[in-house]
Amino acid sequence: MPTDAPADSGEVTPCASIDGARPFTAKQGQYLSFIYYYTKIHGTPPAEADFRRFFRVTPPVVHQMIRTLHAHGFIEREPGKARSITLCLTRAQLPDLE
Repeated sequence: MPTDAPADSGEVTPCASIDGARPFTAKQGQYLSFIYYYTKIHGTPPAEADFRRFFRVTPPVVHQMIRTLHAHGFIEREPGKARSITLCLTRAQLPDLE
């Protein structure tokens, strides 16, 4: 990991260690599972438009959730770069996608 890369908030370490407990809400878990399965099926992470279509929410809702997941260390992303989301959790740590 490059140490000179700009951090989004400055307080989150890349892919912070997450123990076996589920420190995320049910809705956050659904977004995380969506990222996992979308990436597995399509070979590329989802765009914010993909989240909007699947969850039937507005663009600001999706953007805020992505920022929240990143701030909590559940995902890594490059702000301003399309499809740059990387999960920091294993499949075993994720709920089933409903």
